[in-house]
Amino acid sequence: MQGATTEMTNAAEMQQRVEQFAGQVVTDLAAAMAGVMTNLGHKLGLYRAMAESGPVTAEQLARRTSTNERSVREWLHGQVAGDYVRFDAHSGQYTLPPEHAFVLANPESPAFLPPAFDVAASLWHDEDEIFEAFRSGKGMGWHEHNCRLFSATEAFFRNGYRAHLTQSWIPALDGVQERLAEGGRVADVGCGHGASAILMAQAFPKATIVGIDYHESSIAVAKERAKEAGVGDRVRFEVGTARVLASRDEKFDLICFMDSLHDMGDPLEAVWAARQALAQDRALMLVEPFAKDTPEENGRSYSEDVLLGFSRALHAERVVAGRTVRAWRAGRSKAVAGNREGGGIPKRSGCDGDTVQSDSGGKGVEQGSGSLDVSRVGAIPL
Repeated sequence: MQGATTEMTNAAEMQQRVEQFAGQVVTDLAAAMAGVMTNLGHKLGLYRAMAESGPVTAEQLARRTSTNERSVREWLHGQVAGDYVRFDAHSGQYTLPPEHAFVLANPESPAFLPPAFDVAASLWHDEDEIFEAFRSGKGMGWHEHNCRLFSATEAFFRNGYRAHLTQSWIPALDGVQERLAEGGRVADVGCGHGASAILMAQAFPKATIVGIDYHESSIAVAKERAKEAGVGDRVRFEVGTARVLASRDEKFDLICFMDSLHDMGDPLEAVWAARQALAQDRALMLVEPFAKDTPEENGRSYSEDVLLGFSRALHAERVVAGRTVRAWRAGRSKAVAGNREGGGIPKRSGCDGDTVQSDSGGKGVEQGSGSLDVSRVGAIPL
């Protein structure tokens, strides 16, 4: 009798665990589906119209955005169900709370998140290719992904750079800001569409800024962005990998990897090449997604779900110059060890939480509270 009771208890506990996990999967599925509606709300201007108008009916919102009322009404119902939007049954009006507008409707906000949904959309578009890469182990180059990935990555990170790069991150590096103000040299490796390079060119008009990326189409866009920003004469963009740093004569006061080192086919080679191109006692700055070194340390959080998902799909393997190498995703100790192996001997690594530390252990600067902090910054003297 006791054995039967134990079996029933175990069965009940198992059923409870199954239901709990099934609920978790359904929640993830709902988020995936809702993401499409969030992206549409951004691209159709629905969130921005709601932020500007205040409480609004479905009919009014459809008129403001030149969209179909029935479709907008159904979209609003989904937004209410997801707790993105509030509904007043008495007036029939819908409201986007101001804190939600800061995330969904303000493209200048450092917490503006809609561009990230196009990153996810690019992964679904590339699902078959990613499937084959997992099977074959031959890798998938950054340039082989859907073009949504490139513009979405730029838009997702740009506002964070605007809020912190020249205001707090560079000033936290002892002597770097002063050297750039006087006319120093910066290399932005893996620059993509040039968002960070352009910001540095605007902040330090006497400095020479060089953006480097192997993706030719991104470099073409970066050049256009620089012209539009009025700094086309102060920032230079080149097609190439980090490897080109090792063979050039010019030396740099600062070399940046802005959310790009983990995308490199061979991160250790990239750090080694940067070491060759740095002037004496100058700085290498890493901006990377925040992570610990092991799965048990990371646990589960919204940022880990997002960043690990992107990592598996985008960074599992890369093909570089005919050879397949595994890309990099590291916490503090692995980052430091990687830089040592790449030829650097770090004295300090500013990789703890929200603090940027200078290479000589001087100033520490906390990132502004208005940003969504999913990055860590390290200053590695080489």
